[in-house]
Amino acid sequence: MELQDKVAVITGGNSGIGFGIAKAFKNEGALGAIVGRNSETMKEALDTLGSVFTGITGDVTEADDLEMIFQKAFERFGKIDVLVVNAGGMAQGAKMGPVTSTSEDSYDKFMDLNLKSVYFTVQKALPFLKDGASVILIGSVAAHQASSDMSLYAAAKSGVISFARGFSLDLLERKIRVNVISPGIIDTPVINKMVPAEHISSVKELWSSNIPMGRIGQTEDIGNVAVFLASVKSAYMLGTEIIVDGGISSISK
Repeated sequence: MELQDKVAVITGGNSGIGFGIAKAFKNEGALGAIVGRNSETMKEALDTLGSVFTGITGDVTEADDLEMIFQKAFERFGKIDVLVVNAGGMAQGAKMGPVTSTSEDSYDKFMDLNLKSVYFTVQKALPFLKDGASVILIGSVAAHQASSDMSLYAAAKSGVISFARGFSLDLLERKIRVNVISPGIIDTPVINKMVPAEHISSVKELWSSNIPMGRIGQTEDIGNVAVFLASVKSAYMLGTEIIVDGGISSISK
């Protein structure tokens, strides 16, 4: 039980990668809070996680919500040992596209969710984090590869990776470790929103054929790495990025 009695707060923990991390943490003895905006997926997640996790409904792009999230978690558990900053992705009302057509409004919404919220999630958590806590940011291999219509996402995730190094330096005196996991293609509900239902199977097959390991990643692949970074086994890791992508960013088939 690598995380026995550790208290974790996981933003975006009600679905996808965040939920996979929450399940992995629970299996290793952790308890804590998952944060999300969707009450339906929150209930489904908590039904699976059980009583060791509580749900906190909040928007990570709102400063008042962030303060409320960590205050509630601290009041409930009395400490926070691990913070997973996972919330991000497609911003409501924003459209990703090339630089030739992306609006300023879409830019602002996208960066607010994927970069600005990361910065202030960590900042607002600091008064409640234990000295020696582990902070895990979620980046992306998109930061290392150019893809059509993805320049905003790639830039945001590049910033997240940089934050891991800068935050680690800022927090040296408190011995708070900040590291980042950069996933590749992971099988989450987001795929169902991006790809028409009738094409999902063929698209996943195409993606898998381009991944050296021959399969799309699963949320537990990220959860297992998050357990490592949250545990004492990674005690000498600071400001580090771990890429979990089946080899797609480093090996050519």
